[in-house]
Amino acid sequence: MVSLLTMSTSGAITYPQAQSDLCMRPIKRQPKIKCTVHIDVTDQPLKRSSFTPRTTATPPPQHNSLRLNIFQKAAAIAIDAAERALISHEKDTPLSKTADPSVQIAGNYFPVSECPVRQFLTVEGTIPDSIDGVYVRNGANPMFDPIAGHHLFDGDGMVHAIKITNGSASYACRFTKTERLIQEKRLGRPVFPKAIGELHGHSGIARLMLFYARGLCGLVNNQNGVGVANAGLVYFNNRLLAMSEDDLPYQLKITQTGDLETVGRYDFDGQLKSTMIAHPKLDPVTKELHALSYDVVRKPYLKYFRFSPDGVKSPEVEIPLETPTMIHDFAITENFVVIPDQQVVFKLGEMMAGNSPVVFDGGKVSRLGIMPKDATEASEIIWVNSPETFCFHLWNAWESPETEEVVVIGSCMSPADSIFNERDESLKSVLTEIRINLRTRESTRRAMLVDELNLEIGMVNRNRLGRETRFAFLAIADPWPKVSGFAKVDLVTGEIEKYVYGDEKYGGEPFFLPSGSVDGGDNEDDGYIFCHVHDEEKETSELQIIDAVDLKLEATIKLPSRVPYGFHGTFVDASELVDQV
Repeated sequence: MVSLLTMSTSGAITYPQAQSDLCMRPIKRQPKIKCTVHIDVTDQPLKRSSFTPRTTATPPPQHNSLRLNIFQKAAAIAIDAAERALISHEKDTPLSKTADPSVQIAGNYFPVSECPVRQFLTVEGTIPDSIDGVYVRNGANPMFDPIAGHHLFDGDGMVHAIKITNGSASYACRFTKTERLIQEKRLGRPVFPKAIGELHGHSGIARLMLFYARGLCGLVNNQNGVGVANAGLVYFNNRLLAMSEDDLPYQLKITQTGDLETVGRYDFDGQLKSTMIAHPKLDPVTKELHALSYDVVRKPYLKYFRFSPDGVKSPEVEIPLETPTMIHDFAITENFVVIPDQQVVFKLGEMMAGNSPVVFDGGKVSRLGIMPKDATEASEIIWVNSPETFCFHLWNAWESPETEEVVVIGSCMSPADSIFNERDESLKSVLTEIRINLRTRESTRRAMLVDELNLEIGMVNRNRLGRETRFAFLAIADPWPKVSGFAKVDLVTGEIEKYVYGDEKYGGEPFFLPSGSVDGGDNEDDGYIFCHVHDEEKETSELQIIDAVDLKLEATIKLPSRVPYGFHGTFVDASELVDQV
């Protein structure tokens, strides 16, 4: 989500035991490091300290007095003292489950250290010959212990890469070296506020003030982005991009050995001046990349733009919204962009009342905007109300000319803001079809399944994105928020087939890799499902490869490191790797 930090710039909890192999160094307390933001240590080995309750006082950062002038020394001492006082004041205040680190990063959400490339992994079964490339998956993995509230979405971005060649596999995982991570690593502690977990109420305002005070004094640089790049991944115009809504994308490079390197913050050669949504849409036919950008402070709160296949950005279309809206995902059809304007919004004034700035607005009516892909003005958008609709993810959309409708497939969540704010009601995520009549400007909505399943994170055949699809592959979030398997859903008949991991095994997003370029029909599901699966009893992780047609397990790749539950991934074919920029 977009961070408020950008506003001045444009049951029993157990923790996995540390392993002593190359990938999982023993968990140690971070030593005090005498350094400042002026020293380049981006290639220093990463170290992790174990999570400790926030009642433990955080030691002040160590500043190199030889690098700071008298004013900066005094400012650093004063700001550090104010921060310690804030932490001490907060220590007896209970945290909600959505901001409590002991909940948000417990179990297999607990972070891991980087893992260098490990070759010739053990494979049970046979990896299909057609699979040749690298499967990469993003996730949140905080480098440092939280000093206050922490939400899962706040963690630093870490990408896990599994390279498959001639039936053999390698594994590596690396932090995406964002600007905030580099600076915090130099200081040896977190200094950038957590957008969701910390920015609540008066203490959230205080943290913002301390952060900007450090910026004004030259102790940190808040002008080059504050994002974590932990959510989405897309391979576009010979570049692998890691994204979160609070910043520009970060470009990564996959090496010949299957390792990952951070190239840097990517602004499309100076064309992109604002943040970009974590789920841009790559049209499989035109090869254009479509994107949104939203702002939580300044108008316009929302903008749309697209990139040609060679990376040339279109003019931005400013989309007028009355309030800044949380938009994590959107959809495209062959000719249109589908824009959700829903009931989860940003109200910064709520912080003055002691609340979270991300709230559910019950007085707002959700609506969907249908805009031509080549639109130049917001007046070309057709807005259609869809009351009580909140879809965190939209799986696909397409045009139905015979009925003059746009069909949208998504998972409707309720309570809508329960991801961000603690609720008494259990969260439900219902696979839903929304039909928008472009002539009458009316909408209908129906649940697509009889079984009450929480279906979240997944995808359709990416070669059919924006066109009518029959199958969707979606995670079964049961028991919520754990993923016990995935469902293959027939969007025509409503029939489902389930693939359950079983035996205390849980996973994340099922990634569908099509076997080739298909145009729909009977072979739309011709391909393979990739699933990171973790055994919570044995504390081991693996990648399962399943035939998407009959849901039979083809191969299991045993991974040398525990892989925390994460977010979204993509596959970069071997033929694409040679053209990386």
